[in-house]
Amino acid sequence: MTGTVAEHDAHITDRIEGTFAPLFALVEDWRTAVQGEFRAFAEQGAAPAAAVLDPFMESLARPALEAPGGLVTGAGFVATPGVFADAPWHLAWWLREIHGLDRGDRGGVRRLEAVNDPDSDQFRDYRQLEWWKVPERTGERHVTGPYVDYLCTDDYTVTVTTPVAHEGRMVGVVGIDVHVSRLERVILPILREAAGTGTIVNASGRVVASSDSHRVTGTLLRGEDVQSALTALREGGGPVGGADGTRVSRCGDTALILVLQD
Repeated sequence: MTGTVAEHDAHITDRIEGTFAPLFALVEDWRTAVQGEFRAFAEQGAAPAAAVLDPFMESLARPALEAPGGLVTGAGFVATPGVFADAPWHLAWWLREIHGLDRGDRGGVRRLEAVNDPDSDQFRDYRQLEWWKVPERTGERHVTGPYVDYLCTDDYTVTVTTPVAHEGRMVGVVGIDVHVSRLERVILPILREAAGTGTIVNASGRVVASSDSHRVTGTLLRGEDVQSALTALREGGGPVGGADGTRVSRCGDTALILVLQD
């Protein structure tokens, strides 16, 4: 890679990372705020209660969900089972009201009607989902997706979650959902600045967005050269260039990867 090409690639990855930076900052602020609420419960000698935390979480999430044209399409707090005496299983999540095909805002916010009864046929153990399992295992923020979010949005979604800890244990996660259709509005103009084809994929090589309309969201980016470059990036850490002109680079700490092909 020439220095000019490498610098241009880095400029694109920086801009992709910058798209996610406000979302990361938001979930970090929420994590800090919710941890403060759990400390307040302890200081008052009160058991943590969903009836108290939910209005507080809604007050944090609602401004992001009401921002006209904003990226955030879902947000909230999901509790570790047993944390709340008044809600053994608890998912407190709010959704932006969105029109159908045009994905325009309706202007409203509604709470997700989650099934929290383990005996119900519709119940789903959220502890088995990636956006829960990875933060629980690592103690770090995680980006999940793109995936079809059947629990909340029924649409291709990227989810950012980070663990909330109190007295040495994870008491839940705070998080944000972003419809990929909204993310594309921001990412595609950046990708179109690249010479050739630009594609954003997750760590598994699944397409988030691409300047090539044939590369559909959620599909695996195929090709031996591409897969070899992705493997080399995961093993080596730095930007990788392939003999066929394929170049792959990490988009900062977003867990997303930029694939550029001449």
